[in-house]
Amino acid sequence: MRGLSKNINPAALKINILVSHTEDGTFHVDTLELYSARQRSAYIKQAAEELETEERIIKRDLGKVLLLLEERQNQAQGKAEEAEDKRPEMSEAERQEALSLLKEPRLLERVLEDFEACGVVGERTNKLVGYLAATSRKLERPLAIVVQSSSAAGKSSLMDAVLSMIPEEERVCYSAMTGQSLFYMGETELGHKILAIAEEEGAERASYALKLLQSEGELTIASTGKDPTTGRMVTQEYHVEGPVMIFLTTTAIEVDEELLNRCLVLTVDENREQTFAIHERQRAARTLEGLVASQEKSRLHRLHQNAQRLLRTLHVVNPYAAELTFPDHQTRLRRDHMKYLCLIDTIALLHQHQRPVKSVQHRGQQLEYIEVTAEDIAVAGELCGEVLGRSLDELPPQTRRLLVAMFDLASGQSKAQCVELSDVRFSRRDVREHTGWSLTQLRVHLARLVELEYLLPHRGKRGQSFEYELMYSGEGKDGVPFLHGLVSLPEGTTSTWRGLGGELAGSKRVQNAPKTGPKRGGVTEALAQETSGDSSWGLGIAQKPHPGRQKVNGTSYVPMRSSLVASASSTPVAKS
Repeated sequence: MRGLSKNINPAALKINILVSHTEDGTFHVDTLELYSARQRSAYIKQAAEELETEERIIKRDLGKVLLLLEERQNQAQGKAEEAEDKRPEMSEAERQEALSLLKEPRLLERVLEDFEACGVVGERTNKLVGYLAATSRKLERPLAIVVQSSSAAGKSSLMDAVLSMIPEEERVCYSAMTGQSLFYMGETELGHKILAIAEEEGAERASYALKLLQSEGELTIASTGKDPTTGRMVTQEYHVEGPVMIFLTTTAIEVDEELLNRCLVLTVDENREQTFAIHERQRAARTLEGLVASQEKSRLHRLHQNAQRLLRTLHVVNPYAAELTFPDHQTRLRRDHMKYLCLIDTIALLHQHQRPVKSVQHRGQQLEYIEVTAEDIAVAGELCGEVLGRSLDELPPQTRRLLVAMFDLASGQSKAQCVELSDVRFSRRDVREHTGWSLTQLRVHLARLVELEYLLPHRGKRGQSFEYELMYSGEGKDGVPFLHGLVSLPEGTTSTWRGLGGELAGSKRVQNAPKTGPKRGGVTEALAQETSGDSSWGLGIAQKPHPGRQKVNGTSYVPMRSSLVASASSTPVAKS
């Protein structure tokens, strides 16, 4: 018999079987489905003719073979299930070390320090958001991540660094997926796990399934197949249960909008200073100290994997939920609001070993939960202010950087020529020499800026070339991404969280502008008094008045295009 190991479905037993006569050397071989009576009868008849033997003898022996193969198949499947469900056992010392990490008062800072020790330079926000999103797989509605950047910027390294902190049995990694592959996974194969795909382009055909899996938490498909007993075509139902945390990377500028607005969009730092820091770390890895550090890296990975195994799936209750605010001027903010709340829940879940686990009885069922603290809201407010502020930008991060670089180029030419910014003309070659970008990169991003009317093309002097006029005055050039409408801390609470920049997030720190909706709580009104005047607030940074600022219901705000990045006044240019 051959091919027994290929039978992964317990309802099928298709093998290649050879029967021979030892005396005269005659034999008969064929492939058949042993659970099909019709195929067995045909095989018995043909084998009896070839071997010149009675059919009853072949039939009796084939029945014994069927029972033996069925037993071996069940044993193999049982061993496979045991191997899949078996988790690496932790020693008592490893368990105590992992528990000590989860009880660390500076847990989030410790996570960032361990990432740094593992060789991941900079990217503090991205590392922390990625780690928290991976932890959210324990929730009923996990977060999803898309890392969007240029080629060779380090997006795959960021994803690998985050995944290395997660137990192997709780992550499923693929390079590409076909359109229907997700529908045919086992019912519990993805439940509370991470689905990581190296490139979003490799999952383009599976985009529909990924969107459903993220929104609904499960997949169901009706497909036609052949009944192994009757041979007729029948409808079969396949079901895949979630929830699942989705992790993607991409270099594409145009990504499926329906998929993108279900995810948190991270962008890798592509500045020169970051490149210099990476080069220093790469050189240090070739030294003796780097060799020792590589061994410590493996220990830190095991430590965080064991800590993640100790996390339980618990309900999270937010006692401050009624006091929170969020912007509401766009429809897609309904999904972004859920991301914000989920991030708060994830931070609380990660600290479950530092919080009392409470319980409540409901209809005879005991529900265990932990509560959100003010510090969780402070951390989530800072992270969401940057990540969602960037996600809501109509320009991809690489295109935004090119726009700022062209503003610097045009500003320099306007000062040198003593003309207004609107009178400056520059060519694609000027931009290439100023930025050092490749022609392929410029072609893609310039087309995007022209389409969104940030650039106005003019016919050049030689007839076939183009020159560009910049339709952008530098709004947000010197600021940081932020999101209007978040409450930093509930009224009367304090926090010990030192932000990504090391600043203490105290109760008096105003994080964002008050919500402009009709219902205002005490926290919102208090913030409205503190932010009175014509200043915009984002992540605790007061901005100068923006020339495009408008008034709605007596509240000052900046239109969406400008408010995605903290506003900054541009330097006026003298007329010639």
